[in-house]
Amino acid sequence: MSARTTVPAPAASPSPSRRGRAPQRSPLRREGRAGWLFLAPTLVILGLFMVVPILMALWVSVSDWTGNGSPLSSRVHFVGADNYAALLTDPGLTQRNFATSVRNNAYFVLFVVPLQTALALGLAMVLNQRRLKGKQFFRTAFYFPTVTSSVAISVVFLFLFSSTGTVNAALGLFGVNGPSWFADPRGVFQLLLHGLGVTNPPQALTAGSFMGLSWWDWLSGPSVAMCSIIVLVVWTSTGGFMLMFYAALQNLPPSVDEAALIDGAGPWQRFWRVTLPQLRPTLFLVLTLGLIGTWQVFDQVYVLSRGEPAKTTLTPAYLSYSTSFIGKEWGQGSAIAFLLFVVIVLFTLGQRWLLREKGK
Repeated sequence: MSARTTVPAPAASPSPSRRGRAPQRSPLRREGRAGWLFLAPTLVILGLFMVVPILMALWVSVSDWTGNGSPLSSRVHFVGADNYAALLTDPGLTQRNFATSVRNNAYFVLFVVPLQTALALGLAMVLNQRRLKGKQFFRTAFYFPTVTSSVAISVVFLFLFSSTGTVNAALGLFGVNGPSWFADPRGVFQLLLHGLGVTNPPQALTAGSFMGLSWWDWLSGPSVAMCSIIVLVVWTSTGGFMLMFYAALQNLPPSVDEAALIDGAGPWQRFWRVTLPQLRPTLFLVLTLGLIGTWQVFDQVYVLSRGEPAKTTLTPAYLSYSTSFIGKEWGQGSAIAFLLFVVIVLFTLGQRWLLREKGK
């Protein structure tokens, strides 16, 4: 009996449709790689000129770098939170200067942000009137200070408020000694109380202190010199925010306002109940930009006063500059910058929470 020979079955040949075809890549994957390729130059530039400097500044804020040589050299040592402690917890001149700068800037924000926001919204409402003639002229006139160099405008204000300037000459007509008035280190609230006969501060406000300043100093208000800077910044920044509100008003549907008018709503009711709620995104943008810009004020202080008189115009941004470039305390200067960043973030989150829609 012969053995049966088993012949293996031939392997199935690939179908003609699959023969010789290479595995195809997903179109989404190809588009993703192309997108990263186009983004690469921007990411490299941002990394070199923004991320790397921020990381190096963070290292400087926790080191004892004096500005000589590289901050990454072996001569630079890690000091931890010593620079931050000198600003926040260690009693001394450093803490007092930082507290003074925060107080000055807080009053600056308190006055500038509401004033420039309200004025910008009011001007935008005026420009949005249908019967107003010469809109192009007024829009250009209101916006012109925004595009002018802040240094140039600050120099003009410096001449106006100098001892022989126009402002002091006008004050002299009313019997006010302008130079001594602007050199007064007291705040406007203290000056107001002094005019009402309160010459000595209450003992309750002088007994306690916070960060090296008494509560009387914290509640003093901005000085007259700081008020002049407030006027300057409000005048120069209102035009840009006005255009934002004006563009938002142009995009609002008129049917909603007309429906409110038919229902008998007055001008104030229509503004408060109809127009303003629709401007919530623009209002959030204006307040956010206003908070960031006012907490970073530097140009006007550098040109007009450099922190004087008696450090009543000192701000954290200028203090960071003077501490680093003049005092050669680069660690403390960087620490001030990062503390200022934390303050800006907290204020931005706070106003975002206040402007949130109900139920969210």
